[in-house]
Amino acid sequence: MQELLKKIRRIEIKTRGLSNHLFTGGYHSAFKGRGMSFSEVRLYSPGDDVRAIDWNVTARTGEAYIKVFEEERENTMLLLLDVSGSAVFGSHSQFKAEYLTELCAVLAFSAISNNDKVGMLTFSDRIESFIPPKKGRQHILRIMRDILYVQPRGRGTDMDTALRYVCNGLKKRSVVFLLSDFLASGYDEALKVLARRHDCIGIHCWDPLERDLPDVGVLRVADAESGEQIWVDTTSHRVRQQYGLSFDAHAAATQNLFRQAGANFISLGTHQPYIKPLMQFFAQRNR
Repeated sequence: MQELLKKIRRIEIKTRGLSNHLFTGGYHSAFKGRGMSFSEVRLYSPGDDVRAIDWNVTARTGEAYIKVFEEERENTMLLLLDVSGSAVFGSHSQFKAEYLTELCAVLAFSAISNNDKVGMLTFSDRIESFIPPKKGRQHILRIMRDILYVQPRGRGTDMDTALRYVCNGLKKRSVVFLLSDFLASGYDEALKVLARRHDCIGIHCWDPLERDLPDVGVLRVADAESGEQIWVDTTSHRVRQQYGLSFDAHAAATQNLFRQAGANFISLGTHQPYIKPLMQFFAQRNR
């Protein structure tokens, strides 16, 4: 437990500064509030919209008053995190799961800097855990602890069930970050429904070894989710080329799936810093 607390603290220290940078760099403007709420009434001035006149106050005072509205800033963010077997893979300094954990922390701390609520759902081939959205640092630390401590019961990926669970469980329109390597299929319709009801952003996380197969002889490769094993001759240029083309085709198909659903999509390799791409994405949304 002591080691877990130290790890949570290290992640907080690292990601808090990055989240502040991200917040000032675009999160605040990229995710606006859900509408306008009444603030006050003031005297009518030439040029004001006559549709905003408060007729009750105007009739009572004998002078024209208008209603003033302000934007509702508060949002709800849900982190929808894939914890299937393929997440426990990494050829560089981090596993995909560790990279996604940091991403979750950065997004969560950015959200609470904006006074937003944050919740989390983890899934594999089943729903692993759900933490309802709340505010505050202690709540974010609980989310981080649960991500680090998670011991998935399943190894596969059932994204369709996870998306439908969110659609049925979140009544208020929210910002949903779907973090996964997207090694799944059959979730097209659920994604379309989610994107209609919520502001949906897919973050595709991948390891360089999943795209570029090194020339290291004959390897026995095991599927992290199914356990199926095959022999691969990495000395073959054709095999390595086909391997890369297969990855690119899958990434392009996933991006197209999100585009057709009306959702946003970002692709990040674990060897890449994630702050700059996120800031560019938020700036693009703001434009």
